[in-house]
Amino acid sequence: MAPDQSLKRVGLLGYGRLVGDLLFKRLGGVPTNLPPPGARRRSPDLVVEVAHPQIIHDFGAQILSHADLLVGSPSALADRDTERRLLEASRRSGRSVFVARGALWGSEDITRLDASGGLQSLCITMATHPDGFRLEGPLSKAPREGPRTVLYEGPVRGLCPFAPRNSNTMAAAALAASSLGFDGVVGVLVSDLSLVDRHVIDVELRGPPGPSGQSFCVRTRRENPAEPGAVTGSATLTTFWGSLLACSRRSTPKPGVQLC
Repeated sequence: MAPDQSLKRVGLLGYGRLVGDLLFKRLGGVPTNLPPPGARRRSPDLVVEVAHPQIIHDFGAQILSHADLLVGSPSALADRDTERRLLEASRRSGRSVFVARGALWGSEDITRLDASGGLQSLCITMATHPDGFRLEGPLSKAPREGPRTVLYEGPVRGLCPFAPRNSNTMAAAALAASSLGFDGVVGVLVSDLSLVDRHVIDVELRGPPGPSGQSFCVRTRRENPAEPGAVTGSATLTTFWGSLLACSRRSTPKPGVQLC
């Protein structure tokens, strides 16, 4: 990242054909394997995970003993033990756990409303063509009934283990709305045969009833162009690059989990 000296040395975990490839090219990276014994090792200031939540489960805490961490698979934090180990490692090392907001629109507004006590419910619906899903466990065998099928509706924590690559936006929302968290934010996963070239994410949040009995309500819809069968939409790539730049320019580490 030589063009801007305020940026840090970045290590990239994951080289998928979309996110990993884009980041690698923009960073001006050089592919390397593990150095031979005795060779000088590179020491990144920031490690970016764009592979799979299992990387965070297995190595997230270890990474934090050496560098800040940008989590590209926030569904990993739905696992309570993983979240605990990351927080403990962050406090010990004084390093930051950044979480990419990805396709979540309005994350700052959700956080501000939540902090003010004005958030009562939050529901995230993600719909795409069935070829865009990478499902595991019982969801991988869920029947498709008609052109549009709701595969899951319930707490985000219950979805993440079975849709680790398709629930990251919902996981980011659970982190943005900390008072609701993974157990209070509702995720809805929809298989839609008509969505061959895009992902559609609907966000609905409500506040508590006011004096008139009416509740504050916001609904947003994000239609993200995507190649057929792709897990990640094209607009999310630009968002992720912005997240990387934002967290890499922070000069003072702040322990804990932060959306970026």
